[in-house]
Amino acid sequence: MTANLKQTFSMITWNDFEKIELKAGTIIEAEDFPKAKKPAYKLRVDFGAFGIKQSSAQITDHYHKEELIGKQIIAVVNFPPKQIADFFSECLVLGVYDENKQVILLRPDQQVTNGQPIG
Repeated sequence: MTANLKQTFSMITWNDFEKIELKAGTIIEAEDFPKAKKPAYKLRVDFGAFGIKQSSAQITDHYHKEELIGKQIIAVVNFPPKQIADFFSECLVLGVYDENKQVILLRPDQQVTNGQPIG
């Protein structure tokens, strides 16, 4: 961030943060999602004891679907399902926007057990 830009944030309480279920999971399937308005993949993510959830992820600029299989990611798993075209996204895979507003996945730098909480 440059010195000229001032970023403001909405403050939340610790109790607000504790409501967010952030978990590690492993991508087990990735396929094209041609019905999405913006280029995206349909993902199936294994969260261990928390089950397998699906997500629509706009990560096509930095990732090929074949290379996503087996990658661990971080996701919010306690949002209600969101309908995107004919697909229901059950979790939000997290990433960082690059300079071009394309998503780079947030991932553990070591292998962890699927379903482990983020803290």
